[in-house]
Amino acid sequence: MLRVEDLHISFKTQNSFFEAVKGVSFQINKGETLGIVGESGSGKSITSLAVMRLLDKQAKVRGKVWLNDQDIFELAERDMQQVRGNRMAMIFQEPMTSLNPVLTCGFQVAEAIITHLNKSKAGAREAAIALFKEVQLPRPEAIFDSYPHQLSGGQKQRVMIAMALSCNPELLIADEPTTALDVTVQKNIIELLLKLKKERGMSLIFISHDLGVIRYIADRVLVMYKGEVIEEAPIEQLYNAPEKAYTKGLLACRPSPHRLLKKLPTVADFLQAGDELCVKEMCGRYAYEPGELYARRQELYANEPILKVDGLSTWYPVKKGLFGTSHEVIKAVDDVRFDVFPGETLGLVGESGCGKTTLGRSILRLIEPTKGNLSFEGIDLCSLSNTEMRRMRRDIQIIFQDPYSSLNPRLSIGQALLEPLQVHQLYINDANRRQKIKEVLERVGLLPQHVKRYPHEFSGGQRQRIVIARALVLQPKFIICDESVSALDVSVQAQVLNLLRDLQEEFKLSYIFISHDLAVIKHISDRMIVMNKGRIVEQGFPEDIYNNPKEEYTRSLISAIPD
Repeated sequence: MLRVEDLHISFKTQNSFFEAVKGVSFQINKGETLGIVGESGSGKSITSLAVMRLLDKQAKVRGKVWLNDQDIFELAERDMQQVRGNRMAMIFQEPMTSLNPVLTCGFQVAEAIITHLNKSKAGAREAAIALFKEVQLPRPEAIFDSYPHQLSGGQKQRVMIAMALSCNPELLIADEPTTALDVTVQKNIIELLLKLKKERGMSLIFISHDLGVIRYIADRVLVMYKGEVIEEAPIEQLYNAPEKAYTKGLLACRPSPHRLLKKLPTVADFLQAGDELCVKEMCGRYAYEPGELYARRQELYANEPILKVDGLSTWYPVKKGLFGTSHEVIKAVDDVRFDVFPGETLGLVGESGCGKTTLGRSILRLIEPTKGNLSFEGIDLCSLSNTEMRRMRRDIQIIFQDPYSSLNPRLSIGQALLEPLQVHQLYINDANRRQKIKEVLERVGLLPQHVKRYPHEFSGGQRQRIVIARALVLQPKFIICDESVSALDVSVQAQVLNLLRDLQEEFKLSYIFISHDLAVIKHISDRMIVMNKGRIVEQGFPEDIYNNPKEEYTRSLISAIPD
């Protein structure tokens, strides 16, 4: 039903054209699911935008795109508007930026129904609410009148799916629709798409950087690298016998609950080794030696804890009485107890809203705990004044989930890293501080000349390295990593996880590593904690919890791992 022939897409740079897509050809049959996989910059999303004719007018496009027997590149824009949404629809990667924040969710879905199906406002409202029920949104009537910021990430994505399905398209393009969602929400979204595809007889193009996710949903896969299709095969054939080194790298770099490795293989490892090396052989190079993991644990737990958390609770008032008194509270963190040992990585896993991030910020007193005790190297953190706590934060740092929003866009990278050194009055003068900044940037895989650049001039993986460098430049003893790899490509994620482990070994760091992905936690952690509704439901060694989970909640997290 869709045929793409020799598609080339170029963008004008200062002196020439940059070719982002180079001669891509593929087809998709009615009722089929085609997966397109590759790293950021491989040309996946640009290809899908070209198929929808949503590229900027400055883009230079050559080739043919046939929808059934119609060449859509030959259509006038008015005719294309009837095809777009009506016969082809698209779910974009980031629902928060795709939905208009000043319009209700229901209005935005009804608008498409009114435009394409010529229904009245009342009829469009009724149809939109029926769609919300179909995509399994709770309280569909209430969500119709809600604004995007009032919904969770998974709910916003379901609104986007409802909008895409509103005119019953023949072809649905889903561009990274589950990136940065909880693994359980991700699994629900994928199952929903498969159910809707079967019921409506649609064709589906599913774009992702993660072959583990693609395996859930696709019949056939295209692997893209630097704007070209380098491999195409049915899904099981690609998994069992990948031909290209790049494809093997994408398969191996995602943490797997079935493997326990010191470091993750990267795409670069496979590209350097060539097509002949298999995934199993490469993973064998990074495996623990017999007794090595046991010896590490014996050494770790022979010491006194560096951090003790005893009965920590953080509650939020949600309802005020007549005189401003609170009658109800949300127990974001509720009576939590654990220790962290020097040089240890303690993994903290759970769905969004379980209290992981609140716990991390409460330990740093970025959010003041309601009650409980915090002890760092024998110092009672809860008794410190604000000034004393500010000094203590030199030793306890945090890496936030979104590196772009945690960097000031008006400060160069050099200025962003210089500021904490000046605040804590480290080193003799700014010249010495700038030299230290260059050393730290090199250590995290960046170049000294990057100090003059601004955050928007870096990729997502590079920005994550910058915020790691900003935490590291103060020479802390303890770092809280809050979802610091959740939105990264699996290949970049592997590089950052390896970097964190190398830095831990070099600088004797202790980590609390927060994630919603149990496979990532199992790989990086020495011990792990499972949180649900503000409380700890399980804790222990990762392999013990994975192999013998005690709680149904933990089992649901394990079953949602895309592997």
